[in-house]
Amino acid sequence: MPTAAPDRRVSDGKRVPAGTLSGAVTTMTMILFFALSCTVLGLISWYLFIRGLAAFPPGSAFRRPYIVLFWFLTLSFVGGRVFEHLLPSAPATILIWIGSFWLGAVVYLLIAALFVDLLRLVHRLRPFFPAAVTRDAARAKRRTLAVVLLATASCLAGGYVNSLFPRVRTLEITVPAHCGGMERLDIVAASDIHLGTIMGRSRLDGIVATINRLHPDIVLLPGDIVDEDLAPVIRQDLGAAIESLRSRFGTYAVTGNHEYIGGVEEAAAYLGAHGVTLLRDERVRIGDAFHLVGREDRSITRFTGRRRKGLGELTSGIDDGCPVILLDHQPFDLEEAAEHGVTLQISGHTHYGQLWPLHLVVKMIYEVPWGYRRTGATHYYVSSGVGTWGPPMRIGNRPEIVHIRLRFP
Repeated sequence: MPTAAPDRRVSDGKRVPAGTLSGAVTTMTMILFFALSCTVLGLISWYLFIRGLAAFPPGSAFRRPYIVLFWFLTLSFVGGRVFEHLLPSAPATILIWIGSFWLGAVVYLLIAALFVDLLRLVHRLRPFFPAAVTRDAARAKRRTLAVVLLATASCLAGGYVNSLFPRVRTLEITVPAHCGGMERLDIVAASDIHLGTIMGRSRLDGIVATINRLHPDIVLLPGDIVDEDLAPVIRQDLGAAIESLRSRFGTYAVTGNHEYIGGVEEAAAYLGAHGVTLLRDERVRIGDAFHLVGREDRSITRFTGRRRKGLGELTSGIDDGCPVILLDHQPFDLEEAAEHGVTLQISGHTHYGQLWPLHLVVKMIYEVPWGYRRTGATHYYVSSGVGTWGPPMRIGNRPEIVHIRLRFP
């Protein structure tokens, strides 16, 4: 039978150097990303502000409170993240929580506002509103706003509760390969945890407990383990919870785009110090049983100007008939895995949209936006992830921990 973690080794006898970040490139990329995000959010917010303001005409006692509350909510997320970075404190955490819920609200308020404006346009072309609406337009606007706010709040509350209870999705896959005498390899994968202010210690403890109850042979974390800023991760000592993961061969991971956004070298060092083996364009043969290949996230080019290694280079020389498991955070160019003899590819990143109906956009971008697919002898699984980014909720999909049982005939 294969031995445990001490037998793992890189098949060519050395680890591929990870390289160093270009600080100037990273800073410029962050500035551009931040500026673009704020511009888009600002334009959407202004549109929503104007549409909501229409319900409170000049002279209304609610007009000024509406203006103050709207812009407080709009600026709370960005303000909280800035304060958290400069001066971590309870007020910063509160602002982030408020702003995160508001980001989710913006999605549904935007859908509602566009729908109402579409109805108004149709009414102008061919009137159909009942007299109760046209006779007292101001009252109709207030009632419409009240209904939209109530419906949005209900969606957010349900989505938040849904995000707290990840399901375990189990797959049984039989592959024609030998695995060092093993009859079955139990893999547990948890992608897109997004550790930070929102995904804190209690949530992580629950995820770790669920994984440990599955008694995996190996735990895989396919990217976006850390949200962005490492400070709240350190402050809550989330590394101690990660160290509590238990498996036969240990815990392995790859970088995601959020590790690069927040500072990949710092994240890698922190994860490595807490029992996670981060594979950065590397492969390792574990227990003379199977090969594990971990690719750098595609973000490496945008943040450092460097290219990640090709999959052909990473799998070169594998000819022993053992399974090859690939971790690649973003599920692009899936045909590469089949071309290079990969047995199983595990990815994440998509969140399957996280908030309905954004899954429709995800479906247009990714060949496999979520779930299982097989191409020839290669199996793929794209996870919806176990955590959340931005809005702390999931609507229209479930967070998941993936339990893959590879069986060998």
